Amino acid sequence: MPESNTIRSLERGLHVLKVVRAKPTSTLQEVHAATGLPKPTLLRILHTLEQAGMVRRRLADGRYQIGVEIYRIARKPDRYELLAEIAGPVLDRLCRRLAWPSDLAVPAGDHMEIRETSRPLSPFVLNHDQIGHQINWVLSGHGRAYLAFCTERERQSLLDLLKRSGNPENELAFQTEKLNRIFAEIRRRGYATRDPTFVGGFYGRPPYSDGLAAIAVPVRRDAQLYGAINLVWLKNAHTIDHMVRHHLADLQAAASQITTGMSQKPRQN
Repeated sequence: MPESNTIRSLERGLHVLKVVRAKPTSTLQEVHAATGLPKPTLLRILHTLEQAGMVRRRLADGRYQIGVEIYRIARKPDRYELLAEIAGPVLDRLCRRLAWPSDLAVPAGDHMEIRETSRPLSPFVLNHDQIGHQINWVLSGHGRAYLAFCTERERQSLLDLLKRSGNPENELAFQTEKLNRIFAEIRRRGYATRDPTFVGGFYGRPPYSDGLAAIAVPVRRDAQLYGAINLVWLKNAHTIDHMVRHHLADLQAAASQITTGMSQKPRQN
């Protein structure tokens, strides 16, 4: 075969892959502008790359980024990128079934951080916390769900970090007996809720009331704790008891599906 003969479709696919890899995330319009490919063709290529694990379309905002499979060739992945990729379809299905959305949050030092969210899929108008949104450890449902089920050593390390932060939002970290009672209750009932004083907002900034309520459960398998997922709703729409009665089992099943997906994936080096 002459050296000048190439596979046109493969050339296009590789071009798209290079464009996506060049930026942390890209919209469809940005990839279209960079490649000049017709959008129907581009969507087929992106879908093919997504099915192969080379590209991922984020559930939260529809932006494209490099998938975990390419990391084996390109670079070492962030430890939570695989978790977010597996969680995306699970949160998608959960939101489509319940209408109310969910967020996946993971440890990020003195705060937790949203890594995937189905809020844009919900028919309800909620505050659209974005990927990277920072969450308080001791006041949020996410943080409490994680802290209640992590090891004593990790919990103490995180609480010590909060005590050193100097952030008045972390005052509860000094109240050891109260926190121990809260965590014991969370472990007993299997889910966490926000502190009554917590109204939402970005960690380390002035609070704002988002008008939401939430329940959260850990994403874990035995001693392995990955993060936490929640179910959020407009607090005037339902009580916590109502949501627990009707949807806690759905949320716990979603967490189990994520951990099963993690256990079936090969470990990243």
